[in-house]
Amino acid sequence: MSKIGKINIPIPEKVKVLLTGSTINVEGPLGKQSLDIDLEMFDLNINEGKDISIKPKKLNDNSKRLWGMNRSLLNNAIVGTSSGYEKILELTGVGFRAALKGKILNMQLGFSHDINFEIPEGIKIAVEKQTILKITGSDKQKVGMVASQIKSIRPPEPYKGKGIKEKGQYILRKEGKKK
Repeated sequence: MSKIGKINIPIPEKVKVLLTGSTINVEGPLGKQSLDIDLEMFDLNINEGKDISIKPKKLNDNSKRLWGMNRSLLNNAIVGTSSGYEKILELTGVGFRAALKGKILNMQLGFSHDINFEIPEGIKIAVEKQTILKITGSDKQKVGMVASQIKSIRPPEPYKGKGIKEKGQYILRKEGKKK
């Protein structure tokens, strides 16, 4: 039995969930998302618009494996359309700063040139104090992917800690050269 799969997913008041064929459409104040679920493997019950339960029709190794994942994907879609997801990145280093120019994020990260990062559709980036980036969106996977792409431009180095890191991320520091 899946520990995560057994838990019912509560539906907030502002969110509407519709099942059409094998596609689940989730519509909320922050946008729309659709998920494909294999209805030959799973039973989906929407209880009066208050919560959703997902259960496998047959318990075998494959259905056990996919049960918790499908429940998590559905929960992420519902939470994303109702409250959204956000990641906060910090730029650490002398002269490191970021600025928004329309749909392009311009960053100065100690290279000989500026880095222009094009912001994908469905993602909002806010720059606070030139060194803090707030990435928000309704799709959890997309928000994480954008944060990962920005972090990979200049990962934090272990000696001075310069680079782009997530808020609260611990950087293993090394000691410098000794005489």
